[in-house]
Amino acid sequence: MSGEQPEEGLKPIRPRLAASLILTRGQDQTLEVLMGRRSAKHVFMPNKYVFPGGRVDRADTTAPIAGDLTGDAKAVMERCLPERRARAAAVAAVRETAEETGLLIGRQGSHHSRHPHWKPFLKDGYLPDLAELRVITRAITPPKRKRRFDTWFFTADITALADDRAPVPSEELEDVRWVPYGETKALDLPFITHFVLDELLRVQPPAPQPIRCFRERYGKMLVEEL
Repeated sequence: MSGEQPEEGLKPIRPRLAASLILTRGQDQTLEVLMGRRSAKHVFMPNKYVFPGGRVDRADTTAPIAGDLTGDAKAVMERCLPERRARAAAVAAVRETAEETGLLIGRQGSHHSRHPHWKPFLKDGYLPDLAELRVITRAITPPKRKRRFDTWFFTADITALADDRAPVPSEELEDVRWVPYGETKALDLPFITHFVLDELLRVQPPAPQPIRCFRERYGKMLVEEL
């Protein structure tokens, strides 16, 4: 799923928990998604257009939050992960979005995390808010890859943002911008991003379809309901 080729003789490694967030604005024919281009300096997927995201850090499990996962997002994740791990994945999606694009999903609050990763929130007095996040899909890198991730993809509307600031590029993501949905497939995308974009439409109201997982089972790549 990452574009890396399997290595002969490489023992399977346990995938690391990761998360990504697809911010949207508009709907139907006007739907846009926030994307950025990974730096050419990256070993993993350089120059590819992706959504903000990354690995779950230890500090994500203890970061104070203003609001927790709710509804279907909470239910589907906790069928697959312990509650604490599920919350940490959602927290990581919000944190990585702030680090890579400057956009904050949060509410005013106290008792902030002092971890360096949360400086953008601490600076403006916000706490991460997970209440508006919805799950799009889950994707697990096949075995025998150099890097394996168990990635949860979330989505949130632009109205979930703490303020109306514009996205800004970072060392992680360059050319950060809102892309009309119909133009996304023309970008240089990893294979899995094509899949996630298709799943995004599947889970949109008014009639969202069941959340699915992309993974390898018995040597075949499958798409299964969670």
